[in-house]
Amino acid sequence: MRCTSKQEVVVNIDLSFAIFEVYMIKAWGDDMVMIYTALGDSITFGENASSLVKAYPQLAVSTLHSGSRKVTGYVLARPGWSSYDLLDAVIWHRASILRQSAVISIWIGGVDLASAALSSLRNQQSLNAKQLIADYRRNIGAILTQLTNWSQARIICCTQYNPFPNSPLAVESIGQLNHITKELAQSHGVIIAPAHSWFEGKQADLIYGYRKGKIEDAISGFLPIHPNDRGHQVIAAGLAPYLMPRK
Repeated sequence: MRCTSKQEVVVNIDLSFAIFEVYMIKAWGDDMVMIYTALGDSITFGENASSLVKAYPQLAVSTLHSGSRKVTGYVLARPGWSSYDLLDAVIWHRASILRQSAVISIWIGGVDLASAALSSLRNQQSLNAKQLIADYRRNIGAILTQLTNWSQARIICCTQYNPFPNSPLAVESIGQLNHITKELAQSHGVIIAPAHSWFEGKQADLIYGYRKGKIEDAISGFLPIHPNDRGHQVIAAGLAPYLMPRK
């Protein structure tokens, strides 16, 4: 089912994950329902998972859901989204389910970096790191400002894992992005989930299509950057404690 307007369609599903602009999940009678919304790009969307139900947001919801705790999950993510695209989506959807969410996770920045790095390689020019960092800082700062201004949700910012651990450029650039993410999270009073540490040294086992762990692996057109099913399981397991309701 797909809707052609910005309205969301209500469907009777007891436990499922919704894609914004496609589904809105109906709550269970008078029960209190915890709403978790996952914001991001292709990783959050579930690209290269064997099915969307094996992407980390759905797995995390399944972990959180219990007989006494009802959890509804939403995804606001699309393959190819940069931090700017996510900011635009957050602004567009701020009057919707984001206001009702108890917890929101943010995983973004990989496209910003990949686009800049691949352009640098193809054009045989040095990476414009200053512009990349400035744009990322501005967009993530604006996203956090938007969310903290009009949402009571607990917000979790995820750091980026490095799909190219054997490329010094990737190591340095992702390190800078993660440093900025931590700085912005601290200044806005939100939580950091160290996703980079969950993948460190395990990239070959957790990334779909992993080859040599170098940026050059992506020049052929296929980007070996997304988690495989095992990678999504690792993310869900690492993220779940941050999503748990506070007692």
